[in-house]
This record gives sequence, C-alpha cells and structure tokens, in this order.
Amino acid sequence: MTAIKNGWEAVGGDPAAVRRVSAVVRPGVLGARLPVRELARACVATCALAAAELGARRAGLAEVPAVTVDDGAVAAAFRSERLLRVDGRTPDAFAPLSRFWRTADGWVRTHANYPHHRARLLGALDLPADASADEVAGRLAERSALRIEEAVQGTGGLAVALRTPQEWRAHPQAAEVAARPLVERARLDDAPARGAAPLDRAAAPLLPAAGLRVLDLTRVLAGPVATRTLALLGADVLRVDAPWLPELPDQQADTGFGKRSATLDLASGRATLEELLSGADVVVTGYRPGALDRFGLAPHALADRHPGLVVAQVSAWGGYGPWGGRRGFDSLVQVATGIAVTEGTAERPGALPAQALDHGTGYLLAAAVLRALTEQAHEGGSRLVRLALARTARWLTDGIRPDPAEGEPCPGQDAWLAETDSPLGRLRHARPPLSFTGGPTGWAAPPVPWGADPAAWW
Repeated sequence: MTAIKNGWEAVGGDPAAVRRVSAVVRPGVLGARLPVRELARACVATCALAAAELGARRAGLAEVPAVTVDDGAVAAAFRSERLLRVDGRTPDAFAPLSRFWRTADGWVRTHANYPHHRARLLGALDLPADASADEVAGRLAERSALRIEEAVQGTGGLAVALRTPQEWRAHPQAAEVAARPLVERARLDDAPARGAAPLDRAAAPLLPAAGLRVLDLTRVLAGPVATRTLALLGADVLRVDAPWLPELPDQQADTGFGKRSATLDLASGRATLEELLSGADVVVTGYRPGALDRFGLAPHALADRHPGLVVAQVSAWGGYGPWGGRRGFDSLVQVATGIAVTEGTAERPGALPAQALDHGTGYLLAAAVLRALTEQAHEGGSRLVRLALARTARWLTDGIRPDPAEGEPCPGQDAWLAETDSPLGRLRHARPPLSFTGGPTGWAAPPVPWGADPAAWW
C-alpha cells in the first residue's frame, strides 16, 4: 500500500483515508522489469479514493465509501487502446513511421501517428511526403541519434535519442523533473468555488462529478484518459479540438466514452471560447506548455477572467527546463528516461507492457482535479494542478518498490471487457477500473464521432 499512500499524498489527501482502500493483487499482470503493476494500481486507487472522498463530501456521507482496486481491471484499463475492437477490427496502435530506428551510433524513436507529425519528420530528413519506411531507415542510419533528435524536434516533429538511465539522470531536464513534486498543486486566489454543490442521494449511483462542466482541451493520451474518467463520474465533458487537427478515429473510440466532441478555432472563436469558460468548472489542457497561452488559457489569466476555476495541465516533459516547450508522447518519454533500455535487451530497446506513463498520469490528473474540487468545497479558491509524463516516469523508476510475487490468480482478460453499440460501431472495450461503494460501473454514453457536437454547454 506504500505506493498508493504516496500517490494519495501527492494529490494532497489525508494519509488516514488510505485505510478505505483494499487491493486485489494479481501477480503476473503488466509484467515488466520495472514495477508497472504497482504504479498502475496506485494511480487508479488514488483516483478512486479522490472520487469517493468528493462524493462523500457532496452527498453528506459520514464516511468515505470503501474503495477496491483490482489489478486485473487496472491492467485491462491501462491497455484499453490495445484491447479495443471496432466492429471486430483491431486498431493499429502505431503508424509505420512510429518506431525504433537504428542510427549511426545507437537508436532513435520517432512518433508520426498524425499526418502533420509525419510531414515534419520527413521534412527534417529531406525526404518526400511519400517516402517509404526503408528510405527513412536509410537516412537515419547515416546520422547520429542526437543530431536526429535535434533536427526533428527543431521542425516541430517528434524524435528522441535512446538514453540509458544514467545518461538521463545526467541530463539537465532530468534534474528539473526531479526537483518537482509528482503532482504540482497551487491555489491561485480566494475566489468562491464554482461547482461541487450538494448531491441528491435519492438517485443512484453516487456520481461525485455530477453537475460539473469540464472543458477538455487535450490530446493523446493522458489528458483524454483523465477527462474520460471525469465523465464516468458524472461530469459534463466537452472536448474541443481545432478543426484542422482531427483525432484518430480509433483513439476517439477509446477515449471518447461519456464525452461530447466539438471543433473550434480558438483564434477566430474567442467569443465562443469565453462563453465555454464562463460556464465551465474545470479546464483541462494537454498541449505542450505555453501553446495555448496566446488564447488566454494560462492559469493565472484564466483565474483573473473566470475566478473559481480548477485548471489542470498535463505535458510530456513538464513546463520547465530546457525541454519545457517540447512536444512528446509516452513512447518517447520511455526512450529518453532510460526505461526503454531497462526493458530492452542487449540487441534492441524495449517498452513497457502498456502506455503506463500516459494512463498513470491520466488517472493521477483526474485524481488531482477531484481533490482540488474537494479542497474548494472547504476553502474556495481557483486551483491549478499540473503533471508531466516525465515526472511519472521518475516515480516509476526511482520511487516505487515491486510487490512480492504473491496474490490471487487472474481470470482471462475478457472478465474486464464489455461490448457497447455506438455511432462508431460495435465496440469491445475495457471496463472502467475505478470501484468504490455506490459508485458508477460504466459511462452514461458511448463515444460520438469526432466533432459531432456544437461548441456549447447543454
């Protein structure tokens, strides 16, 4: 329970509340050299306890509902995008140019799932738009990994050189990451809280976020996991994307449960954006640090114009240090921080058994939002919570000890899956991993097509 206690304290929870959590330990799930199972369990338990605490506060319960976290359910949820089936079809997790490549002096990993990222990668390599994987491999084999990293990042693309754990610890960005808490939390002012009014317990299940509006300005994957979780707990979640940056359909199917989806040009649609902000209780952003500031979405600017908000931010590397403005994804953070070396072999880098940095950070982000709402109910004040995949990676590599290899056998993964009809097709998907007495067991609505809804609150 140590990791759960650490996660709970990171979001500002009272350590005594951890006694409300029980765990079903299942050895063998999310097997890895690093303690991925323990990380995943701690992140989900922290989120479930934060939900139960807020629900108790809003419903006037004398005691926080009991929380149960099952390793089997958690493992399925952490692999949700891999377990998803759409009308029986298995989605492609990575595009052909998103992979490890040999370089002149080592390895580099690229991410090119989105067309604009593919275009930037090929542009940095002076290759045509229709270049093949073999052509990319040949070009990368001629250059050093660090030169490739700098060249591709310089064009706004995504590439990271493979580093050992020791090389990462010596990197200035690693020092910046290590100096921050797992969850950064701040009170921005003394404004009254916007949401978290008392709940009517005549209705079941207990939905701690019922009646709250969440403006979701996130992409891939931690932010959407967080907002999907808030939707599970009853929030009205409206995801807003730029109309020229469509979401991958399979990713929309995986992370769109319980949400509505709209498009909005934030530059030309500032009046609409301000209307959405005026009606929101929570704003969650998942773009690289500073990318949305020009639209008035920096935390203090938001609190000045719309006091009482909870502002939640997630990024790959953190909003500080030499990499503070860089783009990044889970797979690239694994490569930079030495995880890919730890999980690999002498012949080839490896990877975690799930995008655990994304999912883990997503559940911690949702937990931090829920705890901020609970604190607001007691004290008021606009709130800021901020997380980074690289900081979660440090918790995994340096802050969590593995459990003994004992526990209960795990049934087949089908025990943690469900099927749902949706406008996107018949979906086979992972069930929610959060479980607390009286809480929800599924989302109120299936995912909708990307951009199907108006940019307005109900």
